[in-house]
Amino acid sequence: MSDKKTRKTGERIKHYRLSAGLSQAGLAEIADLNTNTYAKIERGESEPITSTLKKLAKALGVSVSDLLGA
Repeated sequence: MSDKKTRKTGERIKHYRLSAGLSQAGLAEIADLNTNTYAKIERGESEPITSTLKKLAKALGVSVSDLLGA
């Protein structure tokens, strides 16, 4: 992913997280992720690997495609 795509993915994940009424820590816990790792993904500082995207999508009740904007 390019930096722009990584940032856009983070923005989409944040949108779905806020729509679900979850805090960053809450979503990280549900998705079994480290809170700091999740925060970096949401800020677009870290590109999530496929398994992480799957965990986040499942926790948010959306598809990986939704998170990627595909």
